[in-house]
Amino acid sequence: MFQPLEWFIGLRYLRSRRWRALVSFRTAASLLGLALGVTALIVILSVLNGLEAETRTRLLTLSAHATVSSPDGFADWRELEERFASARGVAAVTPYVRLEGMLAAGASLRPAVVRGILPEEEGASSDLARLIDRGALENLLPGEHRILLGSVLAANLGVVTGDPVRLLVPRVVDGRVLPRVRGFTVGGVIDAGVPDHDTSLALVHLEDASELKGLDGAAEGVALRFDDPFLVRELAAAERGALDPSWRYSDWTAEYRNLFTAMRIEKLMMSIILLMIVGVAAFNIVASLMMVVIDKQKDIAILRTYGLEANRVARVFIVQGAAIGLAGALLGLGLGLALAFNIDVVVPWLERTFGFQIMPGDVYYVTALPSEVQLFDAVAVPLAAFALAVLATLYPARRAAAIAPAIALRYD
Repeated sequence: MFQPLEWFIGLRYLRSRRWRALVSFRTAASLLGLALGVTALIVILSVLNGLEAETRTRLLTLSAHATVSSPDGFADWRELEERFASARGVAAVTPYVRLEGMLAAGASLRPAVVRGILPEEEGASSDLARLIDRGALENLLPGEHRILLGSVLAANLGVVTGDPVRLLVPRVVDGRVLPRVRGFTVGGVIDAGVPDHDTSLALVHLEDASELKGLDGAAEGVALRFDDPFLVRELAAAERGALDPSWRYSDWTAEYRNLFTAMRIEKLMMSIILLMIVGVAAFNIVASLMMVVIDKQKDIAILRTYGLEANRVARVFIVQGAAIGLAGALLGLGLGLALAFNIDVVVPWLERTFGFQIMPGDVYYVTALPSEVQLFDAVAVPLAAFALAVLATLYPARRAAAIAPAIALRYD
């Protein structure tokens, strides 16, 4: 089979016994370092992708993807439902009332975000029903003054289902802010697995919340849920300028912008740091090839004497370095994908072996380390490593091409 001379010589040098004895350890270290760098980068990027996706999923379990609200409320929220239900990707439109206040039980006092909902609508459009005790949602009846509390909030107040609590909310009367107190009975506990919800969320019936806020039974706004949360951008673009000026539109990308921006910056910085490690491993190839160039000076001189051009001599060593880089990148890709796809097995084993928890529940939104391999990462990381390896061959290749045959063969 025909093979270009540069490829033949370059790959032949890789298989040379004399060359292996001289620089095999350094080359193996370069290849292994490159592979480990690619492995680490793929695994960490996959974990960061998984953390972002899992955090987004958990945050949006009980949060609306988008909301449209008015300070005067909506007496007939069904009109808004008809308006937004036809938008692309909208899965559900539900009414809500939002209050901020304090919950008291005995001597305990805790801040809370109280949301008024229609149980039948909320249960059909979200995962709320699976996060609370069976029947608790159906018992959230108007006028019964029942309240569902986040698990941490209930624990901080020292209450369980059936215990009484007092809700204090501010209300403006004649320009003065006065507290309004209403007694509620705990109807159930919400275990969302998200600190934001578990520590402060409380749910009551829409009519009870509307009365407390002085909306006389009206809904403060409507909450929209989409088949794909990212479709909120299309709705925002379509409705921009079409909504009543007194209405307020908000979506999860704005509400949690700081969190997800921080996660993206973290991913970028980790990529840069690990890519620098890959670069260090790649540039170890320089030392390996320089040793080959020194050892093969006479061979290079003979090739030049037989008419091999300098640029073709350079390509011999580029082929060598590229072969090492390709092997390291592919090995790292294989190891990285194997670890990323089996992270749910590897992490528990590490936790059992070393006796520590990698993701403490009181610090992170998730307690298990998720992983999501993205095609872009799986392609871009080994390509970047290979490119760095090829770049590292340029200096040794130029040195080889610059060897003068007369000087190299002077004493032969």
